[in-house]
Amino acid sequence: MSCQHVNSPDLRPPRPTQSVYREDCTQCFNSIDDPDGLDICLYCFNGGCPSDQSHAVVHYETTHHPLVLNIKRTRKRVKRDEPPQKLSKLAIAAETEEDRYDTTTEVKCYQCGVQNIDKGTGKLPEVVDAVLKANTFARQEEVKAWEQEMIPCEHTLCLEQQAPMQIEAQNLANCSKCDLKENLWLCLTCGNLGCGRAQYGGVGGNGHALAHTDEVHHPVAVKLGSLTADGNADIYCYSCNEERVDPELPAHLAHWGINIAERQKTEKSLTEMQIEQNLRWEFAMVTEDGKELLPLFGEGFTGLKNMGNSCYLASVVQSLFSMPEFVERYYHPKDPPPPSQAPAEDLETQLRKIADGLLSGRYSKPDSDYIISENTAEVPHQKGLAPAMLKHLIGRGHDEFSTMRQQDAFELLLHLLKLITRQQHPAPLKNPVDSFRFVMEQRLQCISCKKVRYRMDEQENISIPVPIRRMSKEFQMEVSTADGKEKEKEKDEFEPVTLKECLDIFTADEMVEFTCPACGGKDGAIKRNGFKTFPTVLAINARRFEVVGWVPTKQDVPVIVNDEPFSFDAYKSLGLRDEEEALPEDAEPATSNKFIPNEAALSMLEAMGFPRVRCEKALHATGNSDAETASNWLFAHMEDPDIDTPVSFGGGSSAKPSAAIDPEAIENLGAMGFNAPQARQALKETGGDMERAVDWLFNHPDAAGDFGDDDAPETQEESSTKERPLPGDATLPADFQLHSIICHKGSSIHAGHYVAFIRKQLPGDPSPSWVLFNDEKVAKAADVEEMKKFAYVYFFRRV
Repeated sequence: MSCQHVNSPDLRPPRPTQSVYREDCTQCFNSIDDPDGLDICLYCFNGGCPSDQSHAVVHYETTHHPLVLNIKRTRKRVKRDEPPQKLSKLAIAAETEEDRYDTTTEVKCYQCGVQNIDKGTGKLPEVVDAVLKANTFARQEEVKAWEQEMIPCEHTLCLEQQAPMQIEAQNLANCSKCDLKENLWLCLTCGNLGCGRAQYGGVGGNGHALAHTDEVHHPVAVKLGSLTADGNADIYCYSCNEERVDPELPAHLAHWGINIAERQKTEKSLTEMQIEQNLRWEFAMVTEDGKELLPLFGEGFTGLKNMGNSCYLASVVQSLFSMPEFVERYYHPKDPPPPSQAPAEDLETQLRKIADGLLSGRYSKPDSDYIISENTAEVPHQKGLAPAMLKHLIGRGHDEFSTMRQQDAFELLLHLLKLITRQQHPAPLKNPVDSFRFVMEQRLQCISCKKVRYRMDEQENISIPVPIRRMSKEFQMEVSTADGKEKEKEKDEFEPVTLKECLDIFTADEMVEFTCPACGGKDGAIKRNGFKTFPTVLAINARRFEVVGWVPTKQDVPVIVNDEPFSFDAYKSLGLRDEEEALPEDAEPATSNKFIPNEAALSMLEAMGFPRVRCEKALHATGNSDAETASNWLFAHMEDPDIDTPVSFGGGSSAKPSAAIDPEAIENLGAMGFNAPQARQALKETGGDMERAVDWLFNHPDAAGDFGDDDAPETQEESSTKERPLPGDATLPADFQLHSIICHKGSSIHAGHYVAFIRKQLPGDPSPSWVLFNDEKVAKAADVEEMKKFAYVYFFRRV
């Protein structure tokens, strides 16, 4: 059949950089695998479901783009009773989409009401072919993210090589210091061949390549087993302590008589091993007697597919959307989000999409592609949903979350809460992040004159220090060495601590340097933190890090946390009492734009053992963003002569004048709950930058505001009646009960694996049970008490 729109001037193939959403609907998780398939707009390449919620129709009504390409995909049935073909050589044959699926396509026009339009007419052949061949949105973003990973550095770009020579093949067979024949690294400076460090999956290594670098300070090495004929390889710069790219690798290898065009890859790359490690972590998916955990399905029991190092995202999202505040804000199955020209780029739409996917139960069912034998009662897990669009929006513009590297789940939580706060929440919808907000009050008392000062800080979480106390070295573990001999290796074990002890340390008195503005004394002051108000949801980050050999290392210190409600009454700050005399405020210019360090990042850096002055310097120098970036700066500036010299980061405001403040920015801040004077002051203090203005407002909850020429100053009485109430609830008792935890396996927060354990009501059970969310696997948890001891993030609810 034909249609008048097939020659439309707006009909053209997707550009190479243009996203093509041909995997799942941009507004729900219906996909090309559903019976009605997916309608791909042939103008902007949005993907919409044609049935169920009819998001394809919604897209047409919003954009008036009439033509779509419907794609349906069905799994091929493969006969398993035939004997496998005889293998003539060792090879890895990648299974293609054509091998696994049958795909049918059809062009439709919503305006003309015509289906099965001839794909050979007008501009359709070129456009349809380009749509089918284009990278999907998820794949395109993945490629971009990996491309951001590997960059050259000064050591690869300015590599100096010693006199050239031909390295004979027999000298490339094993490490120059031992007999290891795999995991071999060639020094590009001198041609030395050394084994790498031991790696996940049983790959041996005695670290002779690193020892060579420590001895002669040659920075760059290449992993021989990772070399491919097209010039790809693992390049490691020991000076940067990072994977890098060597643009001149073929020439640098030819310097040692190695022709890269003749090389064949024989080992997995570092990236492949990291992804495999993160995907293969077994996080207690069996009971103590070896039985598989019982898979769960239905509403609220939907898993999230690991898209490659994305388990940190899945664990945070599962925890948040198990809370009633997030359910009430984003799960509206009968109330669609506001129409959007580009729903994939709209955070509101994507948060509603993830809520619908996780909570509706429509996608929580056993994987039909999972092959099991007829003689087993094993129940397959579900496929899981791939939140590629949400991951893209969360990570857009962020140096870390836009990559495919494993990230810190706690830092992602803070980032996501910030993004949600910046959204508009029109009544009656409420900002779910409000349930996390509370006020900490800091009490500062001069040692000399005993006068006190109280300061309030609005927060959304706390990071508590976990005391690291090693037990006596009585436990010995037998391990096998490369030569088959046995040797003893000591394993650190740590004394268990209680949550109460960690909170006691967090709220304990602390001596700080201080020059008293009242008496002039320089003996210091005693600082103590307490809760002015309590949140509905208390997020706690347990800091188990210590610096080992200049590397922040996570230690497995058990923290004992019970399921019963826990009282926080003892940690409440009572404020200025009648018998106390207040300290005068420090003299400070009214227009000061004083630097306030990121509290969460500051706490993590201090937990690593860095002095506070160094932490503040690092955060100031790196944009006050996150602990990892700041710690990297610290390691690079350890030898600075002034590294321990205190510096004042204050200074006059360099903001734009009032007339230059964008009225739309004031309006956007107003939608977040800030009045116009507060918004104007924040924008002035931050040079009109919206993002920094939001951070400034959260760090200055008591800011009086700036009244421009068009704002008449309020009287003191009017100001007090309009004062923003403190977030949280100050009433007692303040009892909290553990709701969910995020656990992590691995010695570094940037490797290993994250999962979530959440207390949920199971059908037929009278009391809540713990449920394990391990990527796409959702199951009734076992041995939760053991896992709670090593949780990284705890979520408590007030009861």
